Amino acid sequence: MRILIAEDDFASRKFMLKFLSKFGECDVTVDGMEAVDAYLMALEADVPYDLVCLDIMMPNLDGYQALKAIRDIEEDRKLPEEERAKIIMTTALNEGANVNKAFDLGCVAYAGKPIEQSKFENVLRKLGLIS
Repeated sequence: MRILIAEDDFASRKFMLKFLSKFGECDVTVDGMEAVDAYLMALEADVPYDLVCLDIMMPNLDGYQALKAIRDIEEDRKLPEEERAKIIMTTALNEGANVNKAFDLGCVAYAGKPIEQSKFENVLRKLGLIS
């Protein structure tokens, strides 16, 4: 599995990298703009990401904007549903409005911080990313 982690906080980034590297190859970006660029580069190199984890509060482009940009790229390229990245929002913003906005923009799951590893693994299983 190919995984993209977009996280501006060093400690959170380090945790996510250590946690997710056991499931696949991870690339890390520090803001939403880098995440969209990395996603596009991977798509163009024909090695797309299976999973994208986006923090919401990031500089340049926030997680919502990055999510929308990635979904727009997939739409423009007419990627079938099964070839689109599974995008999980990873954030401390757990209010209902934030969760609803993320799902409206196309995320498949929402993980509140601090990340609970067992719950996150269950989500990955339900999404068919791990067995």
